[in-house]
Amino acid sequence: MTRITIDPITRLEGHGKIEIFLDDAGEVSSTAFQVPELRGFERFCVGRPVEEMPVLVNRICGVCPEAHHMAAAKAADAVYGVVPPRTALLLRELLYSAFFVADHTTHFYALSGPDFIVGPDAPVAERNLLGVLQRVGSDAGGRVIEARRRCHRVVEIIGGRAVHPCTSIPGGMTKGITAEERDEIRDTADRMVDFAAFSLELFDTLILGNPGYVEMLTGDTYRHETYSMGLVDGAGRLVLYDGRVRVVAPDGELHGEYDPADYADWIAEHVEPWTYLKFPYLRKVGWRGFVDGKASGVYSATPLARLNVSDGIATPRAQEARDRFFATLAPPTGGVRPQVHGRLAMHWARLVELLYAAERMAELVADPEITSDHVRTRVDGIVGEGVGTVEAPRGTLTHHYRTDAQGVITWVNLIVGTTNNYAPITMSVDRAARALIHGGAVEQGLLNRIEMAFRAYDPCFGCATHSLPGEMPLEVTIRGADGAVIDVRRQHC
Repeated sequence: MTRITIDPITRLEGHGKIEIFLDDAGEVSSTAFQVPELRGFERFCVGRPVEEMPVLVNRICGVCPEAHHMAAAKAADAVYGVVPPRTALLLRELLYSAFFVADHTTHFYALSGPDFIVGPDAPVAERNLLGVLQRVGSDAGGRVIEARRRCHRVVEIIGGRAVHPCTSIPGGMTKGITAEERDEIRDTADRMVDFAAFSLELFDTLILGNPGYVEMLTGDTYRHETYSMGLVDGAGRLVLYDGRVRVVAPDGELHGEYDPADYADWIAEHVEPWTYLKFPYLRKVGWRGFVDGKASGVYSATPLARLNVSDGIATPRAQEARDRFFATLAPPTGGVRPQVHGRLAMHWARLVELLYAAERMAELVADPEITSDHVRTRVDGIVGEGVGTVEAPRGTLTHHYRTDAQGVITWVNLIVGTTNNYAPITMSVDRAARALIHGGAVEQGLLNRIEMAFRAYDPCFGCATHSLPGEMPLEVTIRGADGAVIDVRRQHC
């Protein structure tokens, strides 16, 4: 038996490694996608006042603190049974839309971009942001940097800080924005709509214009037919900040739609002894292992999944982009909701969402109430339990808190965007390895193509890790040079 280890895996948030085992014929016999780190936020948040949670949990991740900030604020609202005033909700979503533009920009250009813009088989030293900027040119590179700078400025204006915002609190916001700040944000929103359109044009030219890349998007190497999950509004359209959770089967049929507070009735979690990450699955379908199909409870919650579950997008240019996406990859059939299952299509879906978030910024900042001083509802009671859910860039993010009568946290559960996707990521890595490795011949470019299987999900493993309270099943297998098992050591199993 031959063992191939990719450690560390690259261009992601957090840490992980891939173990690939080949049989004597050089074919893949098994793979393991391991997450070796544990953050443990669910445990050390216990004992803290719930009003601290929006500031505390945004330290989970330096890439998407805004997502945790908003989910925590919504959960804290629910704990106190308070509804923020309309202006506060507008400001929260405006901040969140700017964050989405910045985050999707980062992934497309810095994390996934090198695989397509530079090329999956290019030298390692060139597969990075500098290589991307060299290919797209200094003017395009300047637009990327400017987009991130401007969106972080919006976060700073509304959230108090460009990283780790601190203004969302139970009942609303600590402050509003001025007319001058509104005008600055409006200018940024207009520029971001143009930037998103530019990014889609770049995708069209560099990726859809390359037959080899189109085959990667539509072929079987990166394809999985799983359930899809995402938030939708009352008309079934894509939303990012607030809505109901919709789950759609691989064939496009509706599996169910529920209020985020009822997530535990729909989602369960499976534990494996070789990783610190749990595997969520659909409770009403059941865990069948790492397999595709309608009989398997595996689901994904990604930009692609959000397009798969939605019936449309409320903003006009993003709706046009969505229509083209499905017309190209999954023409509608027989009235059933079209589904795209090629996982590399997530990169295209991510740019459609970037455009939606930019258009939504422009809508929100134009609302006459955006500069109102009425930004908080007084808190005068406590329910003692609350759930807050948003769509993080990497998937549906849920914060669930329980408190005592004084609002001190007694229990926390987090289902993070990447946690939803751990099972399909594991399956995607395995399928790519089996499709690409034959006869034992393994080159660096081939290993990068295997990494592309997980990179499409834009995973964030640092914030995604969590464990059963107080213990973590862990198994260490010791193998000899020939691959034979010498010893197995277990902890908390």
